[in-house]
Amino acid sequence: MSLSKTTFGSFELYTIETGDFRLDGGAMFGVVPKTLWSRGLPADEKNRIPMTMRCLLIKSKSTGKLYLIDNGAGTKFNDKMEDIYQLDYSVKNLENSFEHHGFSFEDVTDIIFTHLHFDHCGGSSFYNEDEELELTFPNAQYHVVKKHWKNATSPNAREKASFLPENIQPLKESGKLNLVEENHEYEAGLSAINVDGHTIGQQLPKIESTEGSIVFVADLLPTHVHIPLPWVMGYDMYPVQTLSEKDAFLKQAAENNWNLYLEHDAHQEIIRIEHNDGRFSVAETLTLNDL
Repeated sequence: MSLSKTTFGSFELYTIETGDFRLDGGAMFGVVPKTLWSRGLPADEKNRIPMTMRCLLIKSKSTGKLYLIDNGAGTKFNDKMEDIYQLDYSVKNLENSFEHHGFSFEDVTDIIFTHLHFDHCGGSSFYNEDEELELTFPNAQYHVVKKHWKNATSPNAREKASFLPENIQPLKESGKLNLVEENHEYEAGLSAINVDGHTIGQQLPKIESTEGSIVFVADLLPTHVHIPLPWVMGYDMYPVQTLSEKDAFLKQAAENNWNLYLEHDAHQEIIRIEHNDGRFSVAETLTLNDL
């Protein structure tokens, strides 16, 4: 497990690796033929591609808050589901990442959820010895975009399988749920960009300083292989909207040399984008250590 860190303006940033998993390659690339996407991400015998669940820990020097962006799939799946998704916590997991960086779960004051699909929020709770659900981060406040919470608690039939009650209910009952508006500013230098193509109310945290910007791109851009505009996931609720959002976002990213922090890419942590002859491509690959 390779963990990186950096100081970025008034924030200290730490890579948090929570585990690896696999998803169907066809679903991950929608209408794009396998002969094309498999060049960048070869599939296994069940057509699944390697993915990871990379989160980000942010310590604010200004406010003293410790933010965690997303927290992986967690440990509540049964053996059958773990096998389907090939969940692997043998090396990468929340505990190891926090211990490596010298933090405890109790230190976390705020969790910013990009959205509440199971691979982004499942680590919020776990089954204790009495088989009761317990919060992993007992002192944290949980931030979710208001319209996304409405969507997650009353989902359509197509998206329902991604919003698991055992993930949602503990947040609802915690008394620490904070529903925010779109493009919310958490504090000076830490805000969010709202996108709705993948799921209504997904937020992409953006960290700004005099050194530049880092954007946690979540499921707008799952991997570096998803850079071409039409390469949109079959999981997206509104793929045509994703296409438009990607176009606008990547233009800004290329023009402003944004550092794009990848949550699901098993091979690349941060990329920078360039825009030439109407096409986007990866200009540079980095880690937090390089910033």
